[in-house]
Amino acid sequence: MASRPHSSRLRRALLTALVTASVAVPVSGAARPTAVPAPAPTALAPLRTVTPAVLAERYAATRADIRAAGRTALADGDRGRAGSLRAMARPGRHFLAFDGRDGGRTAEVFGDLSRARHIAVLVPGSDTGIDQYERLLDGATALRRQLGTGSAVVAWVGYATPATVSTTVLTTGRADEAAPGLRRFVGELAGATAGARISLLCHSYGSVVCGRAASGLAAADIVLYGSPGAGRGSEAALHTRATVWAGRGSHDWIADVPHVRIPLPFVTVGLGADPVSAGFGARVFDAGGGGHSDYLKPGSLSLANLARIVEGRTPAAGTGSGEARRV
Repeated sequence: MASRPHSSRLRRALLTALVTASVAVPVSGAARPTAVPAPAPTALAPLRTVTPAVLAERYAATRADIRAAGRTALADGDRGRAGSLRAMARPGRHFLAFDGRDGGRTAEVFGDLSRARHIAVLVPGSDTGIDQYERLLDGATALRRQLGTGSAVVAWVGYATPATVSTTVLTTGRADEAAPGLRRFVGELAGATAGARISLLCHSYGSVVCGRAASGLAAADIVLYGSPGAGRGSEAALHTRATVWAGRGSHDWIADVPHVRIPLPFVTVGLGADPVSAGFGARVFDAGGGGHSDYLKPGSLSLANLARIVEGRTPAAGTGSGEARRV
């Protein structure tokens, strides 16, 4: 077994390599520019209730804002962004919030929020926005189907997600910026849906956002999956009353990311302890044998167990979670 000092040096070396690669790898064309012009959205009153009439009015207002942003994008010559917004404005799509500026901010509802007894809030990770929305859409749809009636899913993209190939993804900076907004959103949702059980499902860098927002968060569960860290050293350091869960698929490359936080002259690099490690203190659930993008895949053990957690049930055991248990 390697000595502790050697292990520490190795982790530092790996993290340095990650930083160097993030700076050196060309990213032109890897992501669309966020500075696509969009009008300011309608100023919406806080959500205080979720009656069908209130929701219908809010959904209509956000749909009008999406269409206005689409017209602006088209006028600017960005047909790709205009097409994405046109899809978001289709009948049957329901948004509690929308802002097309700075890459876009959205909160889309799947299911009937007015009748939901269980609500899952999906908090995605890097490279998620208006122009990269399909995977989140597919995952939210699959989770909603797995949960069935009496439940709703809210896909929350309320922050400027970092690019996967960037130095930004190696720090908690974007998560620190996002945390107050997530805390406000969940608090407002909890107040408007009195009696509903709210669970946060936090994927990849989204788990850093949830970790930084955890204190005072009005949720029954905080679920960290495919996590590079939660921006904290342990479950206790989250200072939350929520039950904290963690899971990782056996083929998820995130297991090889160094789980450290290293103070450098101008920034602290790294995202903290591994949430599935015994020392972190979360309740580890079986996430099956999938990869980093497979947690909400229909028919997967990870999807089934995420749904069970949202419903307040005990996750099922299965085979193929060896990597999640390697601590």
